Amino acid sequence: MSFTHFLTFLFIGVGLSFDSFAVSVSCGLMKQEIRFKQAVPIAISLAFFQAVFPVIGWFAGKTIHNFISSFDHWIAFGLLAFIGIKMIAEGTKPNGTLQNFNPFRKRVIISLSIATSIDALVVGLSFGFLEVPILFPVLIIGAITFIASMLGMLFGKNIPANRSKQSLILGGIILFGMGVKILVEHTFL
Repeated sequence: MSFTHFLTFLFIGVGLSFDSFAVSVSCGLMKQEIRFKQAVPIAISLAFFQAVFPVIGWFAGKTIHNFISSFDHWIAFGLLAFIGIKMIAEGTKPNGTLQNFNPFRKRVIISLSIATSIDALVVGLSFGFLEVPILFPVLIIGAITFIASMLGMLFGKNIPANRSKQSLILGGIILFGMGVKILVEHTFL
């Protein structure tokens, strides 16, 4: 694997982790008494789903790759651009969308984990289309999401809610940029 691929996976992992970071900041803001041992299961759940969903998408992308290989880079661009724009739009919505939940309930943790991982499923689908080996990106995505989630809960008490919105916008910009990079590499190089 080249250094360029490593950086690409790193940036994708960072981009995908921003919505988990934002949720974690919200957990910290709403549950100021959160302790390390309470934060770990939340971060593990967010990281687990963020790492598993790309694998599911990858298998789906590999299955249909032969049918779409001539335009797969356009699909990858479209999916990443869509998710990036969606994250940017979420980051510009007014505050208050996550006010009434208890992040310590298992059902809430799993729901948040799935909701923040849908974009990772689409990224995995893109990896499958482009026949990217999945193990290393999944490890990076999971590790970065775990760290971002723990940091989000740690700093949630001290970070104003509008900062979590800014992190969603930045994550969306990164994912959109990765989509443009894939399109340029497969169209012009």
